Amino acid sequence: MLTDILSHPFLISLVMLTIAFILKVLVDKLAKNRAEKKEKDIRYIAHNIKHFINFVMVLSLLFVWSTEIQNFALSIAAFAVAIVLATREFIQCVIGFFYLVTTRPFRVGDWIQVGEYYGEVAETDWIKTTMHEIDMHTYQFSRKTIYIPNNKLITSPIKNLNFVKRFATHHFTIVRKESFNPYPIYDTLTAKAKLYCKEFEEVASRYNSIIERKLDAKISGPEPEIHFGTTDLGEFRASFTLFCPTDKALEIEHKLTECFMALWYAQALKSSTDAGEV
Repeated sequence: MLTDILSHPFLISLVMLTIAFILKVLVDKLAKNRAEKKEKDIRYIAHNIKHFINFVMVLSLLFVWSTEIQNFALSIAAFAVAIVLATREFIQCVIGFFYLVTTRPFRVGDWIQVGEYYGEVAETDWIKTTMHEIDMHTYQFSRKTIYIPNNKLITSPIKNLNFVKRFATHHFTIVRKESFNPYPIYDTLTAKAKLYCKEFEEVASRYNSIIERKLDAKISGPEPEIHFGTTDLGEFRASFTLFCPTDKALEIEHKLTECFMALWYAQALKSSTDAGEV
């Protein structure tokens, strides 16, 4: 009975801790006495010895408690597997947060696209990224808030649209069913587009150059571009490409649409008149 009690890991651990404590106290006293006799600071030697005692004590405790630790580890492993399975989505979100911190694909305030969602980054935390949704057709906030789990940012492509925040390459088309030669209105329409873009021409040119240097690629602009063509159904289509301030894109689109319609109907009337005379 006494042998069983003395062989209990708890009692053995208590004895080992007591011995380790006594040894460290003796080391402190011996180091202090030796330092007083030789008038030399040897505290670092005492510290190293105490660290060695701690190291030996930890190894000894692990050996004494090895059986219990093994059983406990098996229980913990089973429990950990259950926890991981139950919380894997949250774990993936935390990993996604570290991915954002290390790669920094965007910052708070940037305009980004994640999958089919567009928005301005409002906040990031361990679990989610919060965005204010943006309608990229009007460049206006939709008054909706999007919460994207961080794990989606690992598996989904992220497009940084921060350059679009100030200047945008704005595309729009106008389709008409009438069939006649539209090219007489091309020069007038191009001149109108340049006139509407003239007030920010210098800033647009400079901004366009900055974007090209950062992207190391040629992009359209800053001159407005107009292309005439047809749709798959054979209808006339006018395609406009403008490099303009984001907040002026819709305004310029409306002006050019108004100008196009006026020129278009004037040309249609002239064509019909010429056809009647013939």
